[in-house]
Amino acid sequence: MIAATRLRKGNQVSGHGAARMITDAVATAHAAGATGQILVRADSGYYRHDVIHAAVKAKAWYSVTVRNNPSITRAIAAIEDDAWTTITYPNAIIDPDTGELVSGAEVAEISYTAFTSHPKKTQVTTRLVVRRVPRLNPTIPPGQDDLFPTYRHHAFITNSTLTTIEADARHRDHALVEQVIADLKNGPLAHAPSGVFAANGAWLALAAIAYNLLRAAGVAAGTRHTKARWNTLRRHLITIPGRIASSARRITLHLPTNWPWEHDVTDLWATATRP
Repeated sequence: MIAATRLRKGNQVSGHGAARMITDAVATAHAAGATGQILVRADSGYYRHDVIHAAVKAKAWYSVTVRNNPSITRAIAAIEDDAWTTITYPNAIIDPDTGELVSGAEVAEISYTAFTSHPKKTQVTTRLVVRRVPRLNPTIPPGQDDLFPTYRHHAFITNSTLTTIEADARHRDHALVEQVIADLKNGPLAHAPSGVFAANGAWLALAAIAYNLLRAAGVAAGTRHTKARWNTLRRHLITIPGRIASSARRITLHLPTNWPWEHDVTDLWATATRP
């Protein structure tokens, strides 16, 4: 579900206005009935002290990718060799002889103070969780090994109480929001309809409302549509191949014979019209 939207003027950086949006989104989530721990997950474009402080003030966890800089590089280099833990990662396999996980990915964490170039009150001492994956060298001939391994590192800061492995898995599990953006770009946000800022802002708000209503309809329609793509929901629940007939002041919707989504639509109707 979309908890908050914002249309910005001009060519703004990603983090512009993000602190206010986090405050609004968390408040909306609570107003909608969310009772669990809220996690604010963001990419490096939102690695800003105001974003972090907004999440903390809203009593939410944050999990924000950091930008690579000398301070981050020094912190990663300070992690002890025995602090790295192998994790389940795409293409990981189980060694048939030892039963151990064979994976090139490892995670570790270290305490880190972020935003040290800012005043003391805006600095944040937090957890720096790092995932490293071996950097493959295609120029090495087959059968030979590197003199020493080199790695690609992906780091993020978090204030969650999850374990290092759980925090990394939660941070990587961010494709859902990317899918929401893709669905909207494949629909009403394919292009802005006007050259007037206020009109485009209204269009964005209506797009978010339509998205949320259709997602709720998908949940009400049954388990087959709970996680369906937005285009799928529109085809199955909105663009219904039916015929409307009116008789004795009653409206009847005639659906095709053996239509596969008949029960989903009737479940949606029953839920929507339930007293």
